[in-house]
Amino acid sequence: MTATHSPTAAASGANATERFKSDKLAGVAGTPKERVSLLAREVLEAVHATIRKHKVTYEEYNALKSWLISVGEDGEWPLFLDVWVEHVVEDVATEHRKGNKGTIEGPYYVPDAPEQGARGSVPSRENEPGTPLTWTGQVTSTTGAALGGAKVELWHADADGLYSQFAPDIPEWNLRGTFTTDDEGRFEIHTVRPAPYQIPTDGACGKLIAAAGWHAWRPAHLHVKVSAPGHELLTAQLYFPGDEHNDDDIASAVKPELLLDPKPAANGETIEYNFVLDPAL
Repeated sequence: MTATHSPTAAASGANATERFKSDKLAGVAGTPKERVSLLAREVLEAVHATIRKHKVTYEEYNALKSWLISVGEDGEWPLFLDVWVEHVVEDVATEHRKGNKGTIEGPYYVPDAPEQGARGSVPSRENEPGTPLTWTGQVTSTTGAALGGAKVELWHADADGLYSQFAPDIPEWNLRGTFTTDDEGRFEIHTVRPAPYQIPTDGACGKLIAAAGWHAWRPAHLHVKVSAPGHELLTAQLYFPGDEHNDDDIASAVKPELLLDPKPAANGETIEYNFVLDPAL
């Protein structure tokens, strides 16, 4: 589906870049110089090996420089890294976990979405397009204990594949909400089924996709962050069976454990999906 007012790559990228810069940079200040040197050296050695193996020409090298400049000018470094790199970082960071599988955050998360209680609806426009979706679930610990007061942050694209705060003419908190589980760790969320979408293709990332002959599609998905005191934060995306891009997601973020099982209902669809969180290390 094509939106009437689609965001440009530059506008969307600028929003993602500013949010990332303000939220994340403080975390790198304490990284030891030895580790920075190790990681930078090995990344450069991998680049050098690729150049030698494939006999990269000066024309290709200069094209790369020009493209890297464009990625920065378009504000698309968060998009590029989240689409093609983050899934490996996430695998490594969570390989010790015994609870639910997670996946990438992506560039469109915004903290502090409005609180909706244990049972409620995400903020949406009147007559929000999309199939109504009711999601019930429970948050527990790997110890088996129900986690009352756990936070389930939900955000997702609309029926045009667009995210509020990253596309024009959409209310600020549209399809973004925070839910707090009851004493039994249970929650019930009312929203609409999101649509598949293409990542922005009019900027530098789109030029790479076109030059490589790739597609730009992400399957329809719900984003969540699930947290509870004394437990590790879980970041995940939940997917719908039958989507043609579940098997070739441009972001390589789909996992079998993250597939939903929608059931038809009198008004739309229902899903049940529970979360098991690992105690904090």
